[in-house]
Amino acid sequence: MTCARSIPTSSRARWSLSDNSSMSWIVWLVAACALGVGEMHQGGFYLAPFAVGAALAAVVSLLGVGLLLATIVFLLSSGIVFATLRPVAQRHRRLPPAIRTGAAALIGRKAIVLERIANDEGVGCVKIDGEVWTARSYQEDEVFDPGEKVEVVEIRGATALVMH
Repeated sequence: MTCARSIPTSSRARWSLSDNSSMSWIVWLVAACALGVGEMHQGGFYLAPFAVGAALAAVVSLLGVGLLLATIVFLLSSGIVFATLRPVAQRHRRLPPAIRTGAAALIGRKAIVLERIANDEGVGCVKIDGEVWTARSYQEDEVFDPGEKVEVVEIRGATALVMH
């Protein structure tokens, strides 16, 4: 024997798909997610303020205000976020590149040839910022004599590749 129970529900607790005002928060939430995903792919900080505005409009809409007020919240909050955070984001994009350290910091430096550099003979040393490095010519057929000034163009392991 089965017993079927009917649970009474009030008209206020029931959500209807035909009730546009109660479901508009979902549209705002979907818009916020779509704008957020678009921002992740675009990366220029153009869509993020609008995603924040749509999320705030979803919250306001969930509280039961009308579509007009939710739209006003979206426009105002998007404008405020865009006006305040976009300049900050642009400043961060203009930061100078990170300071190079280690062997990468030697690229572009001037060096003095201490020992003749000849790739075919497998010999050569340079002094870079007070340190002595094994050196080879960047171009295979180029030879440098002691005392010449060269420029470091690449570091391969513990060997500096140099050229005029």
